[in-house]
Amino acid sequence: MSDSRKKRDDLVTTVRKERNQLRSQNLAGLDAKDEYERLSQKCDQLVDQYQPITEAVEKTTDEVASDLGTIADELKVGFLRVREAIRNIQQSMNLH
Repeated sequence: MSDSRKKRDDLVTTVRKERNQLRSQNLAGLDAKDEYERLSQKCDQLVDQYQPITEAVEKTTDEVASDLGTIADELKVGFLRVREAIRNIQQSMNLH
């Protein structure tokens, strides 16, 4: 397995774990819930398309890897925003 493929595999695994961890959180804030749902659907698309795309990587490595990286980066940043929104909601609830 190439180093770049291992990195992509690890990134997909990380994104899936993050989504699953957030799934168990109380998404009380509508903004956080809506963002999580949008990102969760995008994560499902990534996972569904990952294997066929990974096979195609051998033919068009740079282009496909860039696309996967862009999607995974967006998911990672988006899930961080959701986590921060949850933290803010929890902090504001503790202040009241």
